[in-house]
Amino acid sequence: MNVLTIRLTEEIHERLKQLAKSRNISLNKLMDELSTIALAEFDTYNRYLVRAESGNPKEALKILDRLDSESR
Repeated sequence: MNVLTIRLTEEIHERLKQLAKSRNISLNKLMDELSTIALAEFDTYNRYLVRAESGNPKEALKILDRLDSESR
């Protein structure tokens, strides 16, 4: 396990401590959870970009048109 030191304003530090307390977890656990969420979003976006590059725009538009007509 590694140690990371970050600089935060007093206000943000206090708000993060309040958030952790409201969830009944430590500030360390909160930062771990927030980091995990950020990395999941990053990974999802990158997977989207890879798939978008290999996709067929005409086929994608057909699918969207079909979904649009089915939702009416």
